[in-house]
Amino acid sequence: MPAVVETPRSTVTPIPPNGQQPASPAPAGPVSEAAVQAFAERMLRSFNEAAVTLMTSIGHRTGLFDVLAQRPAATSREIAEAAGLNERYVREWLGAMTTGGIVELDPATHRYWLPPERAACLTRAASPNNLASVAQWFSVLGRVEDQVVAAFKHGRGVPYAAYERFHEVMAEESGQTVVAALDQHIIPLVPGLAQRLEQGIDVVDVGCGQGRALVHLAERFPRSRFTGVDISAEAIAAGAATSAERGLGNVAFRVLDAAAWEAREAFDLVLAFDAIHDQSAPAAVLRNIRQALRPGGVFLMQDIAAASCHHGNLDHPVGPFIYTISCMHCMSVSLAGGGPGLGAAWGKELALEMLAEAGFARVSVEQLPHDVLNYYYVAWPEDNRLQGAASEART
Repeated sequence: MPAVVETPRSTVTPIPPNGQQPASPAPAGPVSEAAVQAFAERMLRSFNEAAVTLMTSIGHRTGLFDVLAQRPAATSREIAEAAGLNERYVREWLGAMTTGGIVELDPATHRYWLPPERAACLTRAASPNNLASVAQWFSVLGRVEDQVVAAFKHGRGVPYAAYERFHEVMAEESGQTVVAALDQHIIPLVPGLAQRLEQGIDVVDVGCGQGRALVHLAERFPRSRFTGVDISAEAIAAGAATSAERGLGNVAFRVLDAAAWEAREAFDLVLAFDAIHDQSAPAAVLRNIRQALRPGGVFLMQDIAAASCHHGNLDHPVGPFIYTISCMHCMSVSLAGGGPGLGAAWGKELALEMLAEAGFARVSVEQLPHDVLNYYYVAWPEDNRLQGAASEART
């Protein structure tokens, strides 16, 4: 797991990964008809892929991918009966899936099947590799398009309350991206953390949503005490209900705006998974996190792997996805709360600068080999390396 230790003290001006400044636009000249045609074809491909994405979300939500993966080739009627759905709708959905290259069709028998290599990316059984669940974001965000369009004019943003199913979809994503990686990948990023959790420490998750990560940790580490805080009463209620259903006595949930949090040296570990860039007062939240840590405590922050500038993300494998999610949600909800609208692509450079300004003396930036979407920032208020060197010097 490659790590970079950085302690910035001044504003960084990012440049592209190859070290070259972006090229200036070419002088205007005759328009190439071939170039126009190529671009039109590119847009047509985008429209088709967008249509496939919407139908992929429906396939996930209706369970059609799961049904297809569990049975041999079948007619649309057989598939509809197995899924408990209307045949006419299933048949039209299959039309999108076959022309989109997702589901296969035998024209002679009118039977459909989902090849196993595609089921490995589209079914609940494939979690945490179920990409079909990610497709839900486009329908969630599409519902607020009119409000986002209006925000382009007034600039104030769209509030959290406008996003139907947000916490439901976010919890599902958390189950795949965070919970599935906690034990083997995320907890080991902090040396000795697993042992401390086994012995018993105080942990808080800032912006915990429905608390899936906390519930998992509470079950695995019964001697530790866990608290989840989130501004959404709906999400907190869901987390508390899950905790109660599982009979957990070492986890609690609180409705709280982290910008107004007043905890002082109360926790040994603070977590924040994909939460800081959405905040209406991110600098205040980071300062409060620093103040909430006890001596020797650590802050573990997962956030989007990106640079702090557009040209630094030109080669990002999911760059358009990140900026779209940000424009339609992350940036907008921050602006709606009177915040700076950092956006999902606030980037490593700005994140490190803000962590330093909040009082974190040392920050290690990690990226997991299988995760192209996230950085993991491990931040310590004290630089233990310097303290150790000073102790050796005194002796």
